[in-house]
Amino acid sequence: MNPIEMADASPAVREIYDDICATRGVGDVNNFWKYLANEPRMLAHVWNSLKDMMGPGALDPLTKELIYTAISMSNNCEYCMASHGASARAKGATDPMMNELIAIVGLANMTNRLATAYKVPVDEQFKS
Repeated sequence: MNPIEMADASPAVREIYDDICATRGVGDVNNFWKYLANEPRMLAHVWNSLKDMMGPGALDPLTKELIYTAISMSNNCEYCMASHGASARAKGATDPMMNELIAIVGLANMTNRLATAYKVPVDEQFKS
């Protein structure tokens, strides 16, 4: 796969690129979008979903970025850890917050695996 640069983008891709730039207040799109543009339908789907879910909602923007960063750590996605980690920092995450996030992600992964391995049944008081 090769990235689709703005200058080479089809009109449909360019429309999404322009929306990304306008929404984020940037002059160019990240590499992630340039690679997704190889399949314009996926580019549109992911951008619209991301814009919707990461936009205004019940969770504040920093919390959303921290959650995204944590899931990216669990999935070992270097790109997503870097981009959403940077976004979390831009929204106010500090070094102590990021260090604590890493510790929680590591602990949660360990306890999840232990509960799964032991096939621990869910306690009645935790069922809703």
